[in-house]
Amino acid sequence: MRHASLGILSAAILLASSAQAADNAAVKEKAEVCAGCHGDNGISQTENIPSLAGQLDQYIQWQLVFFRAGARKNEQMQPIVEQLSNEDIRNLGAYFAALTPFKGGKDDNPDLSEKGKQAAAGRRCASCHGDTFAGTKAVARIAGQREEYLVKALHDYKSGQRSGGAQAAMADVAYPLSDEEITALAHYLAHL
Repeated sequence: MRHASLGILSAAILLASSAQAADNAAVKEKAEVCAGCHGDNGISQTENIPSLAGQLDQYIQWQLVFFRAGARKNEQMQPIVEQLSNEDIRNLGAYFAALTPFKGGKDDNPDLSEKGKQAAAGRRCASCHGDTFAGTKAVARIAGQREEYLVKALHDYKSGQRSGGAQAAMADVAYPLSDEEITALAHYLAHL
């Protein structure tokens, strides 16, 4: 009887492992579509396209839901996310959250970073994005993000062009920023 129980347990473990491997393969296949713009391993090499590696699970899920619902608009994203199920969205959030985020490169302008650090403190960015700017819950990781993408995002929040999620809070923060502050803040965050 004991050998039969071990055999059944072993078969169950193998089936569970096979199902998990199939799920992982399906997630990786869906993530390969993302890699076309967001880069291999979620590290973007494309201007104005954010890196997704290490982004928070909940944040990715919410953004995908916003894109799918049309609350957040992007002509490249809409046709892709329309095909995603809720399970796909959950799996992609977990997949990208598990990847190692890009660590900011060598800072070629520490004076600009210092101005950005002051802007971040003055706008209380850490109150939502965390002390290390790695994000919290459904709030984006902005440390190590592409610099020009951060500039674009801040300008989009400032102008009201970006919607979905924390649009009201971000518009309130971004609206009073000068172009110089946006440039400095993006530089600082990108190099963390």
